Amino acid sequence: MSRVGLAAAGVALTLAATGASQAAPPPDPPPGAAVRLQRLNADLLSHDSATAVLQTLCDRRGPPGTRIRARQVASDEAPAATAAARRDLGVGPDTPVRHRRVELLCGEAVFSRADNWYLPDRLTPQMNAALDTTQTPFGVVVGPLGFQRHTLSAQALSGSPSEVLQHRATLATPDGRAFSLVVETYTDEVLR
Repeated sequence: MSRVGLAAAGVALTLAATGASQAAPPPDPPPGAAVRLQRLNADLLSHDSATAVLQTLCDRRGPPGTRIRARQVASDEAPAATAAARRDLGVGPDTPVRHRRVELLCGEAVFSRADNWYLPDRLTPQMNAALDTTQTPFGVVVGPLGFQRHTLSAQALSGSPSEVLQHRATLATPDGRAFSLVVETYTDEVLR
């Protein structure tokens, strides 16, 4: 396996390519896809809200007034994932952690799939209710907290033709208290 680093907004974006001798080479990406991927990565790294970045793309692409919405997806969350989330959030085993898996859509196009582990005790009751009962994206619901995004990793993906980029980040209040861990996997739809 070879790795080629691309610099984007001061953070290395790692592209992984498999080099098995029997395997056919992956198809060439559409012209300009690498540039659009770098631009998307830089935009995500320079904004606290991934939803805001996706909304800007949706505004350019969709009919006027189309809003990014979060369609909840059934989850069979692994205990190891919750343990890793607790570590990244800096909380112990007795702190309640909720998990929400969604697809973020512009119209019917799936721009990303996101897993979100969050601390309900650090959100308002209204925020928790909105996350449980609406298609409002997490970043929109928690926007009043004035959160800051701290990217833990950003990686270009090559294993699936439809998944192009993955970010792992924590969201924290301005005083530095983390309340969410997100793992966002962006699809090729976001590059079109």
